[in-house]
Amino acid sequence: MNLEHIRSCFEANFRERGELGASVSVWHRGEEILSLSDGWRDRQQTVRWTAGTLVLMWSITKGLASACLLHALAADHIPLTKPVADLWPEFAAHGKNQITLAQLLSHQSGLAVMADPEVSILDHAAVAAALAAQPPCWPPGTAHGYGPRTFGFLLDELLRRLRPGQTVSTYWRQIFAEPLGLDLWIGLPDDQAHRVANIYPARTVLGQDGPLGPFYEALADEKSLTRRAFSGPRGLHSVASMNTADGRRTTIPSFSGIGTAHALGKFYALLANGGELDGTRYFPPAVVTEMTATLASGPDRILCLATAFSAGFMKDPLRPDGRKARQLYGPSLLAFGQPGAGGSHAFADPENHLAFAYLMNQMELGVLPNEKSLSMVSALYEE
Repeated sequence: MNLEHIRSCFEANFRERGELGASVSVWHRGEEILSLSDGWRDRQQTVRWTAGTLVLMWSITKGLASACLLHALAADHIPLTKPVADLWPEFAAHGKNQITLAQLLSHQSGLAVMADPEVSILDHAAVAAALAAQPPCWPPGTAHGYGPRTFGFLLDELLRRLRPGQTVSTYWRQIFAEPLGLDLWIGLPDDQAHRVANIYPARTVLGQDGPLGPFYEALADEKSLTRRAFSGPRGLHSVASMNTADGRRTTIPSFSGIGTAHALGKFYALLANGGELDGTRYFPPAVVTEMTATLASGPDRILCLATAFSAGFMKDPLRPDGRKARQLYGPSLLAFGQPGAGGSHAFADPENHLAFAYLMNQMELGVLPNEKSLSMVSALYEE
């Protein structure tokens, strides 16, 4: 690995790529080997960004939610082949009784879209009940499609069934964040609000630079699965809404995680280290193997490009010859992670015992991580 090249890529982000504030954290064999932070917490450049700056990480939160559910399932010795309806009986409606936990975790359930998009995203019980009652958008197991908003509700409801009185948010703090000392919350406490950076939407206006690809074309079509998946449940659609105190307090396991890159990197270091860190085992090796094993791969019905998923995490899809079609997570076939909207990125590479986390507050257009983080990922694997 070339740590100096990672540093130069990080610095180039500010000189050449319009970075505002950002941190990167790199771990190897359970130890942080690089921590970089620079820039500003606000566009007016009045408050410096530091290693202790908290920021919204959007869909990276889904990886945390997946880890919570996988931890609870492993503790109860529940296999991923078990039907979801065995744990959540109402879920069996409209022929969903055979959907397995593995299919749900790998976005194969056909529940990326809310049949009733007007249900409020702030009403967990109503969203869960609506998802349980509706039919899938495609025959489960025949295709996959990323659930940008519904995914966290499905996992949260399952965890609540397994651990009455708990939520993904409270489970995350109890099982992982507090024992590991992680500055990372799903629903930010008010006493941490002074540490948070504002997040800013991409500066490019859709369409001003010409066609932006099938995803944005589908997103502009009100009838498409893509548009519907990003529209429901209703609420918290704008970046501005997530910069408010109320937005930051929300416990939405699909996208409301707020924390530092150091905390995120340390959590992925745990996964890259076989499920053990600081002398404590959090996952049996078999669960980490489930995180590495691809369960769904090919055209994504929502993101309109090729994606791949393991149990709860994104993978790099493969070409027919077995080589990676892209390297969001480096060259290892075992690596997995979860990106966030606008360019935030995190992953674990158990083969090389590496973990990477990058958080920033100036979002960019694009479905997947961009050159800001990928230049550093490439440098991480240089000889």
